[in-house]
Amino acid sequence: MTSFAVKFSSIFTPSPAFDSLDRPPTTLMFSKFSHNNNFIKNLTPIKAMEGSRMHSYIVDREVKTNGCEVTNDCHDLNVEKSDRQELLQQRGCVIWITGLSGSGKSTVACALTRILHARGKLTYVLDGEVAKLFADAGIICIASVISPYRKDRDSCRSKLPEGDFIEVFMDIPLCVCEARDPKGLYKLARAGKIKGFTGIDDPYEAPLSSEIVLRQDGDVCPPPEAMAEKVVSYLEAKDKWTKIMV
Repeated sequence: MTSFAVKFSSIFTPSPAFDSLDRPPTTLMFSKFSHNNNFIKNLTPIKAMEGSRMHSYIVDREVKTNGCEVTNDCHDLNVEKSDRQELLQQRGCVIWITGLSGSGKSTVACALTRILHARGKLTYVLDGEVAKLFADAGIICIASVISPYRKDRDSCRSKLPEGDFIEVFMDIPLCVCEARDPKGLYKLARAGKIKGFTGIDDPYEAPLSSEIVLRQDGDVCPPPEAMAEKVVSYLEAKDKWTKIMV
């Protein structure tokens, strides 16, 4: 049986970053179809809707009834970090909030994400190395982690482009954190029921040069919203962060 081939077009709608690009058609080979002339005759081009806000890019598909070879020359159409940031109109970064248990890390993180969300910024609160992936996606990632050792925090910083890691040190005295003890962990550590607890029988290495330090005002601890606003002020003060705060 003689094999035959037919070409048809479908619509690929790219991100706005590709709107100004004049690219040649791309040939894609997709799934294998059974020998059915009626099916192939009924294949018609899909036309873009007029007035669409996004330009359409035509992708040619070649379908053979005797099977298909998969060829994809779309490698130059990869969506990069800069494309995602352009789409979101913000710059992805990691705001790493470190401090003792009970220092208010999570409370400030929640306040900060509420403030940025109110300003139309996409944020996400995490507590681990997944933060790097979110930053690469163009999201303002807020990580609330005790992270007691400098080498571990520096390691996280080294995995991100310069300027994309913002260390926020919750410089709250141990006695204040222990007095709060919202989860009762300090009490358990003092009773010897928890071993290696940071601040009690395991050290916390305070940052030496963090971008932001949040402290008490004398004996009074500022509201979490006020602390969060200091982080926002830092972002606004840096020219390179103008995309975040647009």
